[in-house]
Parts: sequence; structure tokens; C-alpha cells
Amino acid sequence: MTTAINSVELRSIAEGAARSVGDYLRKAFRGVMIVDQKRDQHDLVTEHDRACEEMISTYIREHNPGAILFGEEAGRIDAEGPATWYIDPIDGTSNFVQGLAFFCCSIGVEVDGEIVAGAVYDPMANNMFSADENGAYLNGETLKTNPALPAGAATVITGYPTAKDLEIDGDEFALGVFNSLVTDFSSVRRTGSGALSLCHVATGWTDSAFGSSVNPWDVSAAMLVIRQAGGTYQDIRYSEENGRDHLAPGYIAYGPGGTYPTLTKAREDLIKNRQR
Repeated sequence: MTTAINSVELRSIAEGAARSVGDYLRKAFRGVMIVDQKRDQHDLVTEHDRACEEMISTYIREHNPGAILFGEEAGRIDAEGPATWYIDPIDGTSNFVQGLAFFCCSIGVEVDGEIVAGAVYDPMANNMFSADENGAYLNGETLKTNPALPAGAATVITGYPTAKDLEIDGDEFALGVFNSLVTDFSSVRRTGSGALSLCHVATGWTDSAFGSSVNPWDVSAAMLVIRQAGGTYQDIRYSEENGRDHLAPGYIAYGPGGTYPTLTKAREDLIKNRQR
């Protein structure tokens, strides 16, 4: 690694930054808040997203001077340091707005093009999922993913299809994919937070996950948690360009021993459909 700060220290900073907004989010949750739309009614943002991102950014700058920041709300802020920090202050904003206690703060750290550390904090359950180059952790204890259930008994978490997916893929294709998931898995869940859903796969609390339209701040930290815990994260990209997997717009993920032909086919079909 080219930075003088190693991945363990970077993980510690990520954890501290995520925890720094915990009390704020718990106090704001289910309170009166100002809600705006970004792209449309399916993509919400609040004053709390912006405030938390600034708090997180301040914490990171204090502990990692020269940090390059790439936040969902503020965009990319360049600096001279080797570490790029991907920040999602509230992943699952719609849940947060609607009073559903399934949202998180996600922070991933990239050095030399690779994600080397990250933290995903669920403030309502007070669960800290994190990872560095040595392993994955849940509340400071080493995390190893439990074996996934066989296909007929397994659960898949997915947001597919969103309104955006229906527009891109067409109703017939998108609903066909969803139908296959409903038919072949024991249960399908739409939880509303990709980062937290991926961490639930990493713990073995659910078996698999599928996402089709994500950003690096959504997945960078959770991707590392899954892999370091022993699970599988496989990216989905819709072009022939080679790139880092945390920059890819989609994924499938599952626990050890998970064999899900329907999920694999959904990934392959989605790539073919969007490459036409």
C-alpha cells in the first residue's frame, strides 16, 4: 500500500466517522424533516443526509489529512492524499423518511484503485460492520459468514425492479426476472438499503442479494465486508470496459455454499439485455 496509514487504521477512521453521526440520526429518526426529491419521487434526500455527510467529511479530514472525498450529496472533492473515501451518509433515505428502521451509514476507502477498508453502521440496531485487509468484523469481533441455505429454502434481498429498471429494461423483461426470483427462492425481500442488505448477507442473516443500479458509495464498504467474511460478491457491468468492481453498477452476492442458478441467470440476462 502506498499510504503510510495502513488498512487497519483506515478501518478505524471509517468506523469512527460512521459512529460520529449515530446520535444525530437516532435523534432525527421519525421526527419532522424537510424532504426533497433528487431525480424523482423514488430518490429522496433530507437535510439530515447533507448534515451527516458534512460531519463525516470533517471527521475524515481531521484523521486522514489529504483525503479525497466522494460523497453521495457533495460529489467528489479532490485533495493530495492517496486515499479516496466513498461516503453515503444515509443509505436507505426513503426508509429513514418513512420511519422504517432499516438504513445505515456506509464509508469505503480506496487506495491504488482497490477498496482496502470500510465500515457500515446501522445506528438503530447499533451494529457496526467493518473490514480491512485482515478480515471482517461485527462490533469489533471477527465475522465469518454462515453457510447459505439451498436455493429452495433461501432468501434473496433485491430492489429489482425499480422504476428506473422498468424504464430501462421494459416491463416484460424486468417483471419476468422478478417472477423467477419469487418462484425459485423461498422468499424475496425488498429492504431499501443496499449496503445494509449486503452486510446481512455477510453475517448470514440472509442468503443472497441482487442489485442492478448502484453507486460506489452504496457498495464499496459492504462488498469488502462480504468478501473478507467469506461470502461472494460478483459485480454486474453493462459494457465491455474493464473497471474496478466497486465502480460497477450492479451485483449479486451470496454466502458460502450458495448455489443459485436463478440469480446467476438473472445477472447474465440483465447484462445481455442492457448490452443490446
